[in-house]
Amino acid sequence: MKRNDAFGTRELPEELQESLQDVYVDDLLVTLKYFVDENQPHLWIEDQDICARCQHKPCLYFCPVNVYSLAYDGTIQVSYQACVECGSCRVACPYTNIGWVLPRGGYGVAYKFG
Repeated sequence: MKRNDAFGTRELPEELQESLQDVYVDDLLVTLKYFVDENQPHLWIEDQDICARCQHKPCLYFCPVNVYSLAYDGTIQVSYQACVECGSCRVACPYTNIGWVLPRGGYGVAYKFG
């Protein structure tokens, strides 16, 4: 089993491989509860013209739940309803072109611990 990290790919020791459980992100995501605020999105693109000039469009790849998608007309579509509020999109955008605020009280994602 290989693990990728910031320093490249490396082989994990055999005893560590045996102790790690398989983790499937999709299985974890179905345990979340979403309270969607249809009247006030908490996530948006500031300027679509900046996205049009962005060559690599990292927002399409960094989001773990694929909130961002490329529309047929070349604009970036934001499906904020599925957002898990991790903030990776704000880190990934080289132009800080993603607007993000905490959802209003009572809305957003609810994590279940335990």
